[in-house]
Amino acid sequence: MDTNLYLHNTLTRKREAFRPRNGGNTVRMFTCGPSIYDFSHVGNFRTFLFEDVLERYLEYLGYRVERVINFTDVEDKAIARAARTGKTLSEMTHAVEDRFFRDCQTLGIRLPETIPRSSTSVDQAVYLVEALLEKGYAYRHGMDIFYDPLKFKGFGRLYGLDMNRWPKRKIRFKKDTYPGKRWNLGDFILWKGRRKEDGDIYWKTSLGEGRPAWNIQDPAMVTKHLGYTVDIWCGGIDNLYRHHDYNIAVVEAVSGETLSNWWLHCEHVLAGDKKMSKSSGNILYVKDLLESGFSPHHLRFFLIAGHFRQRVKITPARMYESRGRIDTLRELASRLREAAPGDPKDGSMSGEPADRLMRAFENRMNDNLDVHGAVDAVTDTVQSVAAKETLRGMSREEKASALRALRKIDGVLNILGLT
Repeated sequence: MDTNLYLHNTLTRKREAFRPRNGGNTVRMFTCGPSIYDFSHVGNFRTFLFEDVLERYLEYLGYRVERVINFTDVEDKAIARAARTGKTLSEMTHAVEDRFFRDCQTLGIRLPETIPRSSTSVDQAVYLVEALLEKGYAYRHGMDIFYDPLKFKGFGRLYGLDMNRWPKRKIRFKKDTYPGKRWNLGDFILWKGRRKEDGDIYWKTSLGEGRPAWNIQDPAMVTKHLGYTVDIWCGGIDNLYRHHDYNIAVVEAVSGETLSNWWLHCEHVLAGDKKMSKSSGNILYVKDLLESGFSPHHLRFFLIAGHFRQRVKITPARMYESRGRIDTLRELASRLREAAPGDPKDGSMSGEPADRLMRAFENRMNDNLDVHGAVDAVTDTVQSVAAKETLRGMSREEKASALRALRKIDGVLNILGLT
């Protein structure tokens, strides 16, 4: 059996065997977290679930994962929304943050113990901006500081940007984010000088009074907590437009090293025929689907089963079909558990039934995290193992070993209630 994990790398546009950049068994992984100016919807959680499964499977393979997920809590949208609602920025973001934690717990998403925030990484943002100014990649314009992408060799390589389209005249983009899938062909903002409309949301720094722009915040958080190089960088597909190439340009201009050798992007959830978004008015939240009669494990399975590089269309019919598949597997798992009473969690996973289960699972997961194929293969195998005539011919230890193997598999999927 080929035990290599093959992943589609956005950077190379190829399916490649994964290896940590420095060898060994440690994987450093940065996963773009939520902007906590508003509640995360099901489309957002699909990305967070994909990242959860990736981390769990890397651990399954024996890697030790050092992961950072971040909160963006200081940006244009958050400040404007707080002003509209009459709340302080802290009041508004804490409410969103609390809901995020609850939804993650509901969906079985593990989170790192420490989650950095934009507001707790201003010192590192200032350090990076100062380094970029010194090296000539950034410049002041009034109270603000901008990055000139033309100074960075290879800008836009992750997306595959055609730099021949770049305008000859100087254009500056001052907003943190811009709507739509388009490129801002010009200089992007790193530091926002203190503005009246920002109220008391500013810091006194060596750069002057102001706040870090969104484009410097992820680089500040990752370099502060993981360093200037990581093994894997994950996020939603929308980050391919501007954001991740901005991250590369900022960090690599300071360090002179490749930021990440692996970039993985999760595709959209479609509601109707459009991607789920606030602008389309087709938002669904975790609580909406739970109130429709689906259990947390049904929702988790639905969102992880479709391949992360393909769009998933959410409809009642698809949800019910998915629910039936996972309920069938849970019933088979229960049958196996009942046949192996008193099974200890620790012990051997040797023996033909256990080997067959893990082989079926790994063959599909090693193929670019094919969760759908893995669940189908595991279901077929468990169905065979849990057949009455098969169980009668198995020793007590073989049954316990098979159950331990299924429990290890569920440590990745987290949908069977065995962990």
